[in-house]
Amino acid sequence: MSIANLTPSQLRLAADIQEKIAGLNQQLQNLFGGSPSPAAAPKPAKKLGMSAAGRARVAAAQKARWAAVKAAKTLPAVVKVAVAAKPAKNKISAAGIARIKAAQKLRWAKVNAAKKPAAKSAPAAKAPTRKISPEGIARIKAAQKARWAKIKSAKK
Repeated sequence: MSIANLTPSQLRLAADIQEKIAGLNQQLQNLFGGSPSPAAAPKPAKKLGMSAAGRARVAAAQKARWAAVKAAKTLPAVVKVAVAAKPAKNKISAAGIARIKAAQKLRWAKVNAAKKPAAKSAPAAKAPTRKISPEGIARIKAAQKARWAKIKSAKK
C-alpha cells in the first residue's frame, strides 16, 4: 500500500508510531551511550580518484599539448625576418600634431570664455560672522538656568 492511498487518520496514526519509535531509539541511546543498532553507523565515504594509468595518460596528453604550443612559438629564422619586415604604421607628422594642439587650445579657450561670464555674474556674498561677547554668553546661561529651574519646579 502506498502513502498516496492512505486516509488522513491512517497518516496521523503512522506519524504517531514513527514519533514513538524515535523516542524509544533516543531512550536506548541515552541508556547505552551509543547507537541502538549497528545499521545506523554511517558508511565510509567512497574514495574517488584516478588510477595511476589514468594519471599517466593525462600527463602524457598535457605534455604533448605544451610541446605543440612551444613548437608554434619558435619560428624559423626565415619566418622571423618576414615578420620583422612589416611596414611601419602610419604616423602623424610633427606639423600635423602642432595643428591638432592649436585647434584644441582654441576650442578650450572658447569653452572657458563661455563659462567665465556666468561665474562672474553672481559673486557669492559672504555672510558676516558674529561673535557673542562674554557678557552675552553669561546672560544666555543665566536665562537657561532660570528656564530649567522653572521646568523642574513645575514637575514637583
